Amino acid sequence: QTGTGETACFTLPMLQRLLANHGRGRRQVRALVLTQTRELAAQVGESIIKYAHHLPSGTLIAYGGVSIKPNLDAIKLGVDILVATPGRLLDLLTQGALTLSALEVLVLDEADRMLDLGFTDEINAIHEACEHRQQTLMFSATFTSRETRLASNLMIEPKHILLASSKEKHENITQNLNWADNSHHQHQLLKH
Repeated sequence: QTGTGETACFTLPMLQRLLANHGRGRRQVRALVLTQTRELAAQVGESIIKYAHHLPSGTLIAYGGVSIKPNLDAIKLGVDILVATPGRLLDLLTQGALTLSALEVLVLDEADRMLDLGFTDEINAIHEACEHRQQTLMFSATFTSRETRLASNLMIEPKHILLASSKEKHENITQNLNWADNSHHQHQLLKH
């Protein structure tokens, strides 16, 4: 479900994988995270930058509605992780600013919303540009037949992992409220 930490779920293993293969020639995009809006791209990108703070990897957040020049400059310096919206990514690919030939991980974050916004053609075009991708991850709060079809088009023998909603009732939990002044807090905590 949205808001349950899926960014950490895909970022931490992705960073471990990139770190294991670090230092093999010129820095190229090795991990690509696609999001449907620039707000989500910024949010996800900032989280990745925080998680990778002490690692030798460069992250670029790229989305439309702003100048493409800073994106082009960053790519020339070398980027390991690219967080982008489909439109801006296709602009960068069309201009020949980057190649996805070294891509190891492709993440489609909130794939259900991306499809709701009509990005199916863009996702398919991006998939075609990913020559040697080894892993594709799709995250979706709802997994409908559209996401299933997209997964079967983008993945080889996809695995579907369904996590239970965090809103489930837990029948075995009880709550107690015990009033205590400062001198009795420790005693109350140890008692329960």
